Amino acid sequence: MAEKFLLLNGKKFYYDEISSYSFRNSIPLNGYEAKTLEFCRNWLNGVQEFPIQTSGSTGAPKHISLTRKQLEASAARTIKLLHLQPGDSTLICLNTEYIAGMMMLVRGFMAELEMIIVEPISNPLTLAPEGQKIDFASFVPMQLQTILQETPEAATILNHMKAILVGGAPVGFTLQRDILLLDVPVYHTYGMTETASHVALRLLNGPKAADYYEVLQGVEIGQDHRGCLTIQGDVTNNERIVTNDLVELLTPTRFRWIGRVDNTINTGGVKVQTEKVEVAISEALADMDNPPRFFVAAQPDELLGEKIVLVLEGEKMTDEAELAFQEKLRALLRKFEMPKETYYAASFSETATGKISRQRTLQKLGLETL
Repeated sequence: MAEKFLLLNGKKFYYDEISSYSFRNSIPLNGYEAKTLEFCRNWLNGVQEFPIQTSGSTGAPKHISLTRKQLEASAARTIKLLHLQPGDSTLICLNTEYIAGMMMLVRGFMAELEMIIVEPISNPLTLAPEGQKIDFASFVPMQLQTILQETPEAATILNHMKAILVGGAPVGFTLQRDILLLDVPVYHTYGMTETASHVALRLLNGPKAADYYEVLQGVEIGQDHRGCLTIQGDVTNNERIVTNDLVELLTPTRFRWIGRVDNTINTGGVKVQTEKVEVAISEALADMDNPPRFFVAAQPDELLGEKIVLVLEGEKMTDEAELAFQEKLRALLRKFEMPKETYYAASFSETATGKISRQRTLQKLGLETL
């Protein structure tokens, strides 16, 4: 029987040397490789508890611990749902120190997949071995959008896959439009570190595409008094987790995501959901050659209490482009939902998982973080 191995940044590591960490002196490792192999060693040696840090995209990062049973329960559901088989190959290009990347490793081990692990860069296909068949991958939206924009043969490579997961941030209008052109099933994930990655999936393309999330089997959902989603199951150690995500509960297993309760802006006595404004902005920017990243935030206002502002990454628009953008936006939003000011940041601050850090970006611009 052939010895099992994985590829990490093009270097071959056999499972037996990973479990004994016997390659330490013979193969030079960078920090990312060492951290990745440390988790792999612990997994192969049967460690039962894993410390992990939350991403910090919606608040201060915190350290929690997840049990092996939680990780196995989560991985088993995804493997079954996506029909992953021993010998299938997976591209792992998410930061393995955080839950999304870590769970890709767990799925790889449990399903006996051929693992191709690369650094979490914006276009990870450029780091994959040339001609390598890939059956399964998971990306953040920025990675998938960059792949589709920068890699001419991207559609051909992606369409050979069994499935693609995309998560960690909302899928914008431009990316959603491009995903509709793909044949491979693309699923938007819903989950968090505390639930050992995703607990629900939303199919973004094909005849069964939906605007709601379907909860994975064995996970129970509900709502608290605010209308926020609650989650309970073996992936939460059977503890009831209360999220800050406002949802519309459609059935016991389906929900429509509205936005985060802490992203509600009270402007002039009217409550506006940030995510609704961002969907409109994404659509209004979609016709630009390279739509910039952006986010919506609240700032203090003497008259309104809070005003809606837009923060764009990159250079300021020309007056002509700004005028066209505002015209499109007015057709999509009501007057009180329109951003009152626009700010430009040369580059957004990011978390370690590549998500936009709104707080740090606002601070960099000298704006308040409400």
